[in-house]
Amino acid sequence: MGYSDPSAVGSLPLEMSETMNGSWGFNLVDDKYKSPETLVRTLVGAAGRNANFLLNTGPMPNGEIQPENLATFRTIGEWMTAHGTTIYGTRGGPIAPGDWGVTTQRGKTVYVHLMRAHDGRVTLPIDAPMRGTVASARLFDGGAPVKVMAGKRRIELSGLPPLGKAWDQIVALELR
Repeated sequence: MGYSDPSAVGSLPLEMSETMNGSWGFNLVDDKYKSPETLVRTLVGAAGRNANFLLNTGPMPNGEIQPENLATFRTIGEWMTAHGTTIYGTRGGPIAPGDWGVTTQRGKTVYVHLMRAHDGRVTLPIDAPMRGTVASARLFDGGAPVKVMAGKRRIELSGLPPLGKAWDQIVALELR
């Protein structure tokens, strides 16, 4: 199957591209920088959609990266140090993205990335059969157990703490 075969398009890796502000290169007057929160959520959304994420920054005329962009990179790096396990080496998870967020998966662990406020309960619709049943659910940060009830076409997570100011509340589902 070569690239000229139209059926191959669905198997090609996807890529999402984004800029640190509104410009693809250095622009002295473009000071509308995207927040680290926005960029992390975009990264997580790309991972949950089985896509690569390309984040562009243009060097200043002296070849250096703007201090504002370096600060953003540091913050994203800190987030990735704490949560990178849920992104690196994963594929888009078995549950389609929704208004609640996305899922990623590595092996028998499905990471549910909740990126919208909720009332402690989130219902995840299942469009296709999952490989395995949910054995346990826990918060990625801190490991507190999360109540999980699996139905025929849904998984319900409950007992979740409020999202608060978190950019991404992650629940790790272990499948058997």
